[in-house]
Amino acid sequence: MASSSHRRRAQPNRDRDFAWRPVRGPLLAVAAVAVVALVVTLAVAFRPGAAADATGQDRAVSGAASDAVTSAAATPKAPSRKPSATPTPTPTASRPTTPASAAVSATPSAAPARRSATGASSTTTAPAAGRIRPGTTYRGVATSYDVGNGDGACSYGPTSDVMTAAMNTADYETAKACGAYVSVRAASGTAITVRITNECPAPCAVGQLDLSHQAFAKLAPLSAGRIAITWSLLSPATSDTVSIRYKTGSSQYWCGIQAIGHRNPLARLEVRTGGGWLALTRTGYNYFLSEHGTGCGGEIRLTDIYGEQLTVPALAVRPDVVQRTGVQFARH
Repeated sequence: MASSSHRRRAQPNRDRDFAWRPVRGPLLAVAAVAVVALVVTLAVAFRPGAAADATGQDRAVSGAASDAVTSAAATPKAPSRKPSATPTPTPTASRPTTPASAAVSATPSAAPARRSATGASSTTTAPAAGRIRPGTTYRGVATSYDVGNGDGACSYGPTSDVMTAAMNTADYETAKACGAYVSVRAASGTAITVRITNECPAPCAVGQLDLSHQAFAKLAPLSAGRIAITWSLLSPATSDTVSIRYKTGSSQYWCGIQAIGHRNPLARLEVRTGGGWLALTRTGYNYFLSEHGTGCGGEIRLTDIYGEQLTVPALAVRPDVVQRTGVQFARH
């Protein structure tokens, strides 16, 4: 039997043991996580290149900041003054110009044959010719009309000359055809010469001549009414000289001047002024006007379609009086 002095083994406190055991597990888990974290941190810290990465990150941040400063400094400020009120003109497309070399090579050494509006060719060129050019044959039709006393749009006045014609408006060319001598040929071969004294308005077509009854009758019976013709400009033989006439109402303050009896069509009429020669404007009724009286009563210079010039001495301003000059253009 056991001695009573022997101590008995202490019995465990069941409540205390139960309370302690659940706490020990979580603490161990936290400690393990802490150890793992420390190991990972040390591994990263002592990994080769870690310092360089940190430095690179610092440099990147520093560079970004520097770029931001540089960008701000490079941004231009608004101008301190207002821009000019005059805008810069917008260039416009220019037309192409022929290079000098091309222009030279394209310039013919001699005048080429010219094709007329009616299809006929010509090699003759007059410096101041208009639509009607010498050496050119035109095709058209001829009709006829009663010329009455012979007066017409050219304002030559009554005449006993019945071999006259009215020119279509296009070829009349604001009286430039007035006084021109034209050879007219019918399909039969018969030809006559007429002088242009009138204008034939629409429905007269380009190339058409409205002949006096007397002139038409030499080509075909009047009953034919309308015939095909060809015609060309003439520079006829004549013993007449050019005459000058001032229009009714002319004075030193205003005048109209007309040339009569010129062999070749008249291209220009000029009057002498203090500054030289002044070209006057031609009207459809065949007078050249000086609206402000410049040159009225002074010297007159006439130029035909061939470029020949005649100078007429000063003539008194005598309205509606034909004054002879004694000069005439050369025959061509």
